[in-house]
Amino acid sequence: MDNQKEYRYLTNINSPQDLRKLKTEDLPEVCQELRKDIINELSHNPGHFASSLGVVELTVALHYVFDTPYDRIVWDVGHQAYGHKILTGRRDQFCTNRKFKGIRPFPSPFESEYDTFTCGHASNSISAALGMAVAANKNKENRKIIAVIGDGAMSGGLAFEGLNNASSTPNNLLIILNDNNMSIDHSVGGMKQYLLRLNTNSLYNRIRFCLSNTLSGWGILNAKRKNSILRFNNSLKSMLTQQQNIFEGLNIRYFGPVDGHNVEELIRTLKDIKDLKGPKILHIHTVKGKGFKPAEKSATVWHAPGLFDKETGERIIKDTEGLPPRFQDVFGETLVELAEKNEKIVGVTPAMPTGCSMNLLMEKMPERTFDVGIAEGHAVTFSCGMAKDGLLPFCNIYSSFAQRAYDNIIHDMALTDLNMVLCLDRAGLVGEDGPTHHGAFDLAYLRPIPNLTVCSPYDEMELRRMMYTAQLPDMGPFVIRYPRGRGRLVEWRCPLEKVEVGTARKLKSGKNLAVLTIGPIGNLAADAIEMAEKELDGMQIAHYDMRFLKPIDEKTLHEIAKTFDKIITLENGTRKGGLGSAVLEFMADNGYTPKVKVLGLPDEFVEHGSVPELLRLTGLDTESIYNDIKTMLS
Repeated sequence: MDNQKEYRYLTNINSPQDLRKLKTEDLPEVCQELRKDIINELSHNPGHFASSLGVVELTVALHYVFDTPYDRIVWDVGHQAYGHKILTGRRDQFCTNRKFKGIRPFPSPFESEYDTFTCGHASNSISAALGMAVAANKNKENRKIIAVIGDGAMSGGLAFEGLNNASSTPNNLLIILNDNNMSIDHSVGGMKQYLLRLNTNSLYNRIRFCLSNTLSGWGILNAKRKNSILRFNNSLKSMLTQQQNIFEGLNIRYFGPVDGHNVEELIRTLKDIKDLKGPKILHIHTVKGKGFKPAEKSATVWHAPGLFDKETGERIIKDTEGLPPRFQDVFGETLVELAEKNEKIVGVTPAMPTGCSMNLLMEKMPERTFDVGIAEGHAVTFSCGMAKDGLLPFCNIYSSFAQRAYDNIIHDMALTDLNMVLCLDRAGLVGEDGPTHHGAFDLAYLRPIPNLTVCSPYDEMELRRMMYTAQLPDMGPFVIRYPRGRGRLVEWRCPLEKVEVGTARKLKSGKNLAVLTIGPIGNLAADAIEMAEKELDGMQIAHYDMRFLKPIDEKTLHEIAKTFDKIITLENGTRKGGLGSAVLEFMADNGYTPKVKVLGLPDEFVEHGSVPELLRLTGLDTESIYNDIKTMLS
């Protein structure tokens, strides 16, 4: 790792045990070195930048005060855990972060005993940590459990469910609320406004600590009197601060807010509260991107900035002149174009306006764009409510995050048969973010749901046409899925024309083999077909872009089944339950018996790496498809 020799402390910290040997007054310099190490590494090995810089002092304080890994820290989400990785024995390997076969992009129990839970999706820390705290009580273990949750993640429904349960279940959970007024984009909603107003009176804190110590010394602070004392505590707090605290209203003791960048103050506070019985929350204020001025000024841009010059702060942006656009940008620009013509269209996103390019609509029509916070289920049902009364929502959710809204898609969207559009960005393999973020399952989990139309565009023009079709009258619940990254068309603007729902396209005729694809991965199949026909003299391979998984084009499938005895299906999603399964079901139902080879993602969680590396790993790159074609024809 860069600059190891100039570190006074960090070079010799290979575990939290080494950290705890230091004096408290040494820790501010440890924080400086840790922050510098993160900046050095991420300047040339890109990753999630601003979030980890914002919690450097908290990370050091937690590992200094608590006996990790026996005591457990649950991070929410793992964007902020790079300092944690470095302090827990992975400093030498941190240069492989997010790389193929390197250390994982997010904390994972499969990588380190210090990583207590999977944390790629937001808002799950309180529930998971509460379960661990209850288990510790049941097992009579004096294990401390800490959930670290950001103000953005606190907007998720699961976080509120965990808080509600924590208030009524015996536990000693400590919740650290990292309040930086940010998730990826700026935090939104009532919780954000509440946290901005929340304060703790110093007189109140002094009285409470004195009272707690006195009552403990008298033997009065026991479980039997706990509820009455907490009620008195809440009344005292309301009187002194002139406000009711939502957390203490839930009988969760509240401490703070505390300066999250004063490591010595954090340590003092954590030591004071670590042994207190019952659930408690420590509210800290931090600055996302702390210690790197460009990131402090523009945290959204520096959430995952790519390569940059660590001295000047200048981002090293590749020249994209002449390159095809990203699918998300085609979505964003087309949505604005459609909204200008159809006044019923509104946009909905769960905290990802920049990530999905709905910020373009937000800039031009802010009154018609809704960022609902990290709340995917709510995003769907909120959209359904608007659709019920005549609006036409385009609800954009990353594919893997939409898994959290499955019941809402079935119960509120499909069952009610509403006119709305669910756009699934980042469908298929997404690359370095790994298994928590791959959009592997949407085709399989959406196909069984009645009333849905499910489609995937072959290219950018098809995306525009599908979006136009979805907003036409009486289309019902419409799902469009598309991948992360760039397409292939530099000239992508095309007339907005209707696509006939449930129809496939024959891209190329043939007689020896039919290749059926759905989505942009069909472009790789086209390349493989061209390679195969050049090498296999006389072979003619047909290529069908199925476009719609539901309803699937049965007329075209009849034609294929009557013409070909060899078929390959290809999808950038799990091979179980998607296009290949639909084709096999059709063949069986209609008495056809061709030989069918199903290509898709394997029945396992695919690791992290670049998309080309993962396509090779899973047998979905051009050469692998070519080999499957050659094997089938031989």
